[in-house]
Amino acid sequence: MVTEKIHYVSITGIVRKDGKYLICKRSPKEKAFPNKWCVPGGKIEHSDFVDTQKDTADHWLDIFEKVLRKEIKEETNLDIKNIGYCSSLVFIRPNGYSTIIVSLFADYADGEIKLADDELTEYAWVSLDEAKEYDLIENIYEQLVRVDGLYKKNHM
Repeated sequence: MVTEKIHYVSITGIVRKDGKYLICKRSPKEKAFPNKWCVPGGKIEHSDFVDTQKDTADHWLDIFEKVLRKEIKEETNLDIKNIGYCSSLVFIRPNGYSTIIVSLFADYADGEIKLADDELTEYAWVSLDEAKEYDLIENIYEQLVRVDGLYKKNHM
C-alpha cells in the first residue's frame, strides 16, 4: 500500500559548457532506468540540511540549489554556477513510491569529470542534435530543448 504523503524529491541538473550539455549513463545496478542516459542529480536527503545551520529561525533556504551543487560534485566532480529552473515532473518508481523531480540548469564553473562509479558509467558533452543519438530517459531531450531555448532567449 502506498502512503499518500510519501514522496522522494529529486533534483537534476542540466549542465551547459561551450554550448553543449552534459549527459551521463546510469549504472546497470540502478533500480529506475538502468543503463539509460540522463543528467546528473539525486534525491534530497534529510542529512542534506538537518545538520547544517538554518537560514532563518525555522528554515533552510535554497535547498534545491544546495543539493544540486552537492550531487553534481559527488557524481561528476564538477562545480556549477548560475543555477536556474527548467521544469518539474513526477513518476512512479518500481517500488510504487512517487518521485517528484525538480529539473534545474546551470553553467559549468570548474573541474574535470570524474564519475561516481557506483551510479554513472559514461558521460558525453552533446549538442541537441547529438543528444538524439543516445538512449535518453524519456523527457530528458525535451528538457534539453527547453534549456537551450532559455539560453538563446537570454543571450540574444
